[in-house]
Amino acid sequence: MPTDNPLALDRQLCFALYSGEKAVSAAYRELLGPLGLTYPQYLVMLALWEEDGQPVSGLGRRLGLDSGTLSPLLKRLESAGHLRRDRDAADERVVRARLTAAGAALRRDALPVPGELFARMGLDPAEAAELGRLLGKICSTGRAAAAQAPRGKDAP
Repeated sequence: MPTDNPLALDRQLCFALYSGEKAVSAAYRELLGPLGLTYPQYLVMLALWEEDGQPVSGLGRRLGLDSGTLSPLLKRLESAGHLRRDRDAADERVVRARLTAAGAALRRDALPVPGELFARMGLDPAEAAELGRLLGKICSTGRAAAAQAPRGKDAP
């Protein structure tokens, strides 16, 4: 296969991201199974371990999840005893997600997950940090470009 072919599959960033996402998802499935978490549930728990008692709306923004996706995740985590949802005392329109003791304790069991994932992916911590930085750049630049793009019926 010629290396100067700009349309070669192996030269496509999208294919590398797609293939990488599949490999990472499979590894997370194996690592999170014993914790009783799916990958999206793990993301919710990570956000709450970082900042407990977040408003559900803020949690959705942080994770990039709409309420139709986030609500069932929270419901399953609540049923599993990892969190509870409470109305804010100061503003009852605000619902907050709060860790239970069991949810907070699960953090200890999850501590090895990132290092184990890096090892399974063949990455040392510096490579993992660089990959995270580059993917973050792609995401923020992509979001900014999408926000600048023309919308509506006049858009090309």
